[in-house]
Amino acid sequence: MNNLQDIISAFQEFLLLPAETEWIEFKKNNYKPDEIGEYISALSNSASLLNKPFGYLVFGVENDTMQVVGTEFKPNEEKIGAQALENWLATLLSPRIDFRIYEFPYNNKNIVVFSIDATTNTPVEFKAEAFIRIGFYKKKLKEHPEKARKIWTKINNYTFEKGIAERGLTDDEVFKLLDYPSYYELTGQSLPKNSSSILEKFIEERLIVSDGRYYNITNLGAILFAKKIEQFDSLSRKALRVIQYHGTNKFNAVKEQIGKKGYANGFGGLISYISGILPTNEEIGHAFRHESSLYPPIAIRELVANCIIHQDFSISGTSPMVEIFENRIEITNPGKPLISTLRFIDHSPESRNETLAKFMRRINICEERGSGIDKVVSICELYQLPAPDFVEGDNFTRVILFAPKKLRQMDKKDKMRAAYQHCCLKYITGELMTNQSLRERFNIDDKNYPIISRMIDEAKSEKLIKDYDPENKSRKYARYIPFWAG
Repeated sequence: MNNLQDIISAFQEFLLLPAETEWIEFKKNNYKPDEIGEYISALSNSASLLNKPFGYLVFGVENDTMQVVGTEFKPNEEKIGAQALENWLATLLSPRIDFRIYEFPYNNKNIVVFSIDATTNTPVEFKAEAFIRIGFYKKKLKEHPEKARKIWTKINNYTFEKGIAERGLTDDEVFKLLDYPSYYELTGQSLPKNSSSILEKFIEERLIVSDGRYYNITNLGAILFAKKIEQFDSLSRKALRVIQYHGTNKFNAVKEQIGKKGYANGFGGLISYISGILPTNEEIGHAFRHESSLYPPIAIRELVANCIIHQDFSISGTSPMVEIFENRIEITNPGKPLISTLRFIDHSPESRNETLAKFMRRINICEERGSGIDKVVSICELYQLPAPDFVEGDNFTRVILFAPKKLRQMDKKDKMRAAYQHCCLKYITGELMTNQSLRERFNIDDKNYPIISRMIDEAKSEKLIKDYDPENKSRKYARYIPFWAG
């Protein structure tokens, strides 16, 4: 429901109802700010429970008689202290769901309609209290645990890709919002000559859904092929941010760029932009003198794709981010990893957004399932870079790529990560790590084998690796496997 005319049409349908419902509340002039906030919570939660895309708070209709009487309420003129009413309400709602306020005349009477999105990721609270509609009454959700359980069950079964980013669109409006030529180019298909074929294909791909005479753009369609991601209010904060800093800390940002397009149609430009501002080195090593980038382009591409794919879209107010420092790159996505960071190399990744991931693999933006991180670690070894660091935060996952360092410049953590990741790579390719293979990984002379022996002993003491054959007493022929290997 995205325009005034649709709201007026919906309002006319409301008037045909015998009474208000659990997802529609009628009022005349009772517009106490706290009461409105509580109703937004209740109607959003009830709409979710009843499979309605929106709840509605309508001013100007008597709930007993269903007569249009008009209202004196002017929401756009209301202020709470120095704050406009709409902003005040939004800051006290958690999560910060989308609601829109419409004001229009009907039969020469003033009508106000709050259109409230049904919650999709957690029951909506106002001032830390969740509400629900029970019949015609607003109640605290905690007083009705059976309702809360049903909402949580629905939320747990919700997938981001099936959600709706924009509703009630004509075919022309769909084409204005989605970059349909890029879809055909990226999928290797010829662009049809008629619009109906494009719409049918988009419905088949679940980029849009038909809603009678209108179309709804799904989150999948918008996040992949938006011409301008900012045109989708619920997704505008999901655009990837690229920030370049001067030095090794965040005190001095040189430039910041926020993605404008969808992830699919904008990915090539995004990677080109990142590549263009990365630090360069004309000669990293003898074998790589033809490379100009300080970091492997394949690793950058794969990690940015992973950052996009594996994010938790239910976390509001944050976005995927690439931060470039003089000595490292940090690539961060919202959401804790679903598996231990120590198992990123050998374990097939579990994705919150499998439909999104599947499409990105299909158009060759990322590697086949389970091989992307392996390739990143392997290419970092080939470039003789420090091992990447995989970091789990309270509500984020971060991968750090480091600029070149000599072995003597690496600290203990750097060395332990490198030994463990090398051991994992060897194991998953049917080989075993040895002192020699780890020396080759760091490109150090055979005579320096004691340095690698100490590194291996430290990795064993940290329980990151273990002896392949505990009975073998020969250090020279010792082989090693990851701690998780059988």
